[in-house]
Amino acid sequence: MYYAFNKNRWLAGLAVVLLLIGAAVAVPQSRGGPDRTFDLDHGDAGQEVIGPAVGYWIHQNVSPGFNDVSMVFRYFHLLVNAMYDAVAPYHPTAVGIYSRLGRRPAEETATNRNVNIALVYAVYRAALAMAPQDADWWRGMVARAGLDPDDDSRDPATPAGIGNIAGAAVVEARRDDGLNQFGDAGGRRYHLQPFADTTGYRPVNTAFALTDAGRWQPGVVRTRAGNYRVQRFVTPQNANVEPYAAFDPRDYRLAAPADSDPANAAAYRAQVDAVLEASANLTDEQKIMAEFFDNKVRDAVWPPPVKQRAGPMEFIFVDFVASMAGFDALIVTWQEKRRYDAVRPFSAIRHVYGDEPVTAWGGPGQGTVRIPASRWQSYIPLADHPEYPSASACVCEAQAQALRRYTGKDDTDGWEVFVPAGSSRIEPGITPAEDLTFSIDTWTDFSRLCGQSRVWGGTHFQFAVDEAIRECSVFGDLAYEYFRTLLDGTAPPRGASRELPADPRRDDRSGK
Repeated sequence: MYYAFNKNRWLAGLAVVLLLIGAAVAVPQSRGGPDRTFDLDHGDAGQEVIGPAVGYWIHQNVSPGFNDVSMVFRYFHLLVNAMYDAVAPYHPTAVGIYSRLGRRPAEETATNRNVNIALVYAVYRAALAMAPQDADWWRGMVARAGLDPDDDSRDPATPAGIGNIAGAAVVEARRDDGLNQFGDAGGRRYHLQPFADTTGYRPVNTAFALTDAGRWQPGVVRTRAGNYRVQRFVTPQNANVEPYAAFDPRDYRLAAPADSDPANAAAYRAQVDAVLEASANLTDEQKIMAEFFDNKVRDAVWPPPVKQRAGPMEFIFVDFVASMAGFDALIVTWQEKRRYDAVRPFSAIRHVYGDEPVTAWGGPGQGTVRIPASRWQSYIPLADHPEYPSASACVCEAQAQALRRYTGKDDTDGWEVFVPAGSSRIEPGITPAEDLTFSIDTWTDFSRLCGQSRVWGGTHFQFAVDEAIRECSVFGDLAYEYFRTLLDGTAPPRGASRELPADPRRDDRSGK
């Protein structure tokens, strides 16, 4: 799924993904010898083997649209962490986070072979630990790299041993970090409930009655023909996860979203009208950008130039520093989402206008129409958590700042995204009406467009975006500064992560 983004390469990347989907049963599930199909010496396992396998697995098992931000980042970042720890021994100075495996001789990086082997086994061990039910899929990934899935070496003098140790160490160290990934929080031994809420969160509103128009209302989401589900706040305990960088999330507070308080009637209506106006005036480019930024592994398919030009080791460094910035930013974002529990636009629009007609996007293929406010829908599907602050805007700003620091500049060196006509996932065959290319010239543009796309997509009010961009660059700085100590070898050894104490002010919505 990692390709330089011009039209031909995008189509090649799409073909790879489609082949993977069609070959889910036919991929090598080898329990015997390896399948020699990948050039270990000159290829890039992160881009050519791991990326497609992990991307397809996330699509099938975690988030079909790659848009469930807390869940996507959990799996994606731990796998990137495993890769980082696996390549650290091959760098002149770097040290791992959860494993310290010494320094390998420089001649072992004369080709990409050893780094590639370590990367594949690191992801394999981490993925097996997190998703053992899909062992055959992960075995197929290893076989496609020309390696043996049954090589369980723990010898730190070999690339397979380094990868196996690094991958297992990351998952074990993060087992009790607060997210309840394995469903055993509180000593539960039977009927495990992975990622189940440990905070006791209960929404004020039901899906069918908005009793407090300032608070989050779970939506009713169609899953397939005739089937619907009521939303639940996904992983509210993400607010209690230990960050990677050295900071206390409880030291960070965002201003209260005062306009989402129905007592401020004029401001409440004004922000509702702003979302309706954006909905009524959606362009093809805005729709495509809304979808682009809704995809939380977007730069796996549409990589910026800094990743396009990277070799296997630097590719992991770029991925890791950006992923860590997003991972840590989400902890504070979830803390504030839990604290403010703020209303989403769809509820506020219905509260203000009831069944009155409004002008807005009418649904896939309908364009701009007049519809009852009670039937209004956002262009981007509803997220399973409260509105404020915008998680996408916060993550994008944190990543933008981390990459400004990593590259030493704001310029992205000409990042262009090509989108073929009719390739929209919301309006397939319709949007865009013709081939479309848009540019992301700076990391500032990346953050701004990402945030604004949430307003165009109808999932956020403007203040949720503006405040996230204003406050979240610090998490990019903190991530980069920690990354530098890892890279220069001065970071102290780190023990297993532990859940943070509950936020003592989590029900204080004053903004103080």
